[in-house]
Amino acid sequence: MTAPAHQAPLPPPPLTGSARAWGTLALSAATFMNVLDTSIANVSLPAIAGDLGVSPTQGTWVITSFAVANAIAVPLTGWLSQRFGQVRLFVASVALFVIASLLCGLAPNMGLLIAARALQGFVAGPMIPLSQSLLLSSYPRALAGLAMALWSMTTLIAPVMGPLLGGWITDNVSWPWIFYINVPVGIWAVFVTWAIFRGRESERRRLPIDAIGLALLVIWVGAMQVMLDIGKEHDWFASPWVVGCAVVAVVGLAAFLLWERDEAHPVVDLTLFRNRNFWAGSLATSVGYGLFFGNVVLLPLWLQQYMGYTATQAGEIMAPVGLLAMVLSPMVGKSIGRVDPRRYATFAFLVFAVVLWMRSRFSTQADFATIMVPTIVQGISMAFFFIPLVTITLSEIEPARIPAASGLSNFMRITAGAVGTSVTTTLWERRATLHHAQLVEGLVPGGPGFDQALQVLRAGGLTDAQALAQIERMTTQQAYMLAANDIFYASAVLFLVLIPLVWLAHAPRAQGAGAADAAAGAH
Repeated sequence: MTAPAHQAPLPPPPLTGSARAWGTLALSAATFMNVLDTSIANVSLPAIAGDLGVSPTQGTWVITSFAVANAIAVPLTGWLSQRFGQVRLFVASVALFVIASLLCGLAPNMGLLIAARALQGFVAGPMIPLSQSLLLSSYPRALAGLAMALWSMTTLIAPVMGPLLGGWITDNVSWPWIFYINVPVGIWAVFVTWAIFRGRESERRRLPIDAIGLALLVIWVGAMQVMLDIGKEHDWFASPWVVGCAVVAVVGLAAFLLWERDEAHPVVDLTLFRNRNFWAGSLATSVGYGLFFGNVVLLPLWLQQYMGYTATQAGEIMAPVGLLAMVLSPMVGKSIGRVDPRRYATFAFLVFAVVLWMRSRFSTQADFATIMVPTIVQGISMAFFFIPLVTITLSEIEPARIPAASGLSNFMRITAGAVGTSVTTTLWERRATLHHAQLVEGLVPGGPGFDQALQVLRAGGLTDAQALAQIERMTTQQAYMLAANDIFYASAVLFLVLIPLVWLAHAPRAQGAGAADAAAGAH
């Protein structure tokens, strides 16, 4: 029964003992499954496209459909949770995600697979913000930072594990199993979450549907996501399709902002941006995550395409990123109430900058260990990145608005990840083209470098044609390595530039009033 509007319902007490442990595991498993599905299909696209008889370009809509639907649903979390209740909405989202995953695996053609992926992405939208809110409500205020540490590990490690797990499943089983593995995990999460949290439901309010706001959100977010996904293959703004998507996205966003500003029951609560800590924390998180995710995509691409690594070997390079994060995150979570989170976030950005500077020094002779070291060090920055920034973002948000704030900040983060990936891969190819042209200028017949390389290759038994082809391959490899170095270096500088943004936020008050504490009262 809905409580009267003037009464503020008391938040449920924190969970204790095994209930809290099992609740944490169930929420984390659902979150991990969700985040994993944003990247697990990437390496399987050639196999999916070949099996369903479409081109690899058409196959990319398996990724696009999920991203578009997910980006639309995430900011709706606040409105949906008030309408249906946080626990009911979360359990329904996980259950529908399981059904959609099953449909993805069973899809007999690309059209049905894309439809199932769109459904999967849409129902996945509320899962991450609500898992955050429910987890925080399960812990006492003094341990809210620890709750955030446990939650952040799943959202940071899953994107790295996705390509590794997806590649292994595709190579050793078959691609439908990248979706089937969600079924047992999701069913378990549904039953455990409902058993533990059903008595902790939030207040529900029968809000009217902002149909125009929802339609505008679908239009501008959908157009933006499609633009980001098709941009690279259509040479960006040289294509009328990309220009058209960009125009629709900009006009749609402007109309959406104007409409939502005066709407009594908006689908997205834009008044959250009046809070300095929310906008500063969300912006720092989004840009930082966009830089992080763009480089997470770039490194394995470079290793596989130009350094001769297999998908499994590239995954082994990326996997240790979670080691130090898992060790340090609980420590950060326990101490966040005593240490200014702005200091921790600054330290995270500094370490990210150092890691990317180390990568900018790579050469084509870099061995496995050399490439692995920055990845291990990056785990330190990941531990100090998410928890302090979420703490800053939510520090001045009242408990009833936590799902809306979490949904909006996660929408910004997910969108920044998509932008980061598109910008990184596009700049990488364009810088490589530039470096290739510059390198070729020095490779002319009669030049000392060219003639010497040709002689060495001839001495190895290659014909002139084979030697020239080998020189071209080496030049291309060098060009892409130099381009990757450029991206790594620029990303390092941008992480340093981000540091002042963190300090625009107010210092969250000590234990009992910070973000995590406010969120701990969410229900």
